[in-house]
Amino acid sequence: MANSSSYGDEPANKPLRARNRFPHATSPQLKELRQLTMVVMHPDDSDGRLLTQQLQRMGCSVQTIWPPTQNLPCGTDLVFLAVQPDLLHLRLDWVCEQDAPTIIAVVNYENPTIVSAVLDLNIQAILPSPIRSFGLLSTVVLARKYHKELRQQRRLISKLQTKLMGQRHVAQAKTILMRTHQVSEDQAYDLIREQAMNKRSTIEDISIAIVNASEVLSLGQQGAPWRGS
Repeated sequence: MANSSSYGDEPANKPLRARNRFPHATSPQLKELRQLTMVVMHPDDSDGRLLTQQLQRMGCSVQTIWPPTQNLPCGTDLVFLAVQPDLLHLRLDWVCEQDAPTIIAVVNYENPTIVSAVLDLNIQAILPSPIRSFGLLSTVVLARKYHKELRQQRRLISKLQTKLMGQRHVAQAKTILMRTHQVSEDQAYDLIREQAMNKRSTIEDISIAIVNASEVLSLGQQGAPWRGS
């Protein structure tokens, strides 16, 4: 009887290339790794050294820092941060910055205090201690992916908020023009659009100017001295 492999009873003597069911392709996330600048904020112990060595083997640029500092090296993309009980009082400003790097917490304790601290750090992944080489690559890739998606969502939310605020200003400006010029809503919008075209500006900016001017005039009228007859 002919020998067969464990993959669908394919002949064992079939060429390796033909038996390979997985394409030799590298995802953009994996290709990105060697371009990342990483910081390992971890004590100089067996875990810290193993973590640094494994990242360097991946081809990453790694810098070790301990204890944690308020200033990160310029261009830091990812930080491995050891979360330890004796350092929970620290408040790292860069964690909450809008352009904060990807943060992976390294934890060797699991209690409510540590869990609460990890949540406050806005981390993207957790790496349990003792460090193991297996799973490190997956943790980094998934953390970076989640971090990018989170940034995209924040940008989208910011754009939507700006658009909503712009629409609110346009509505306010139309109401002002309708009241002061005795025109319809469509005519008020046409006036705003015409001004925007003439001044090479946006409808939102012209609307803000109209609203601001109306507020200034209202304040002037309220502050004007009363003259009796």
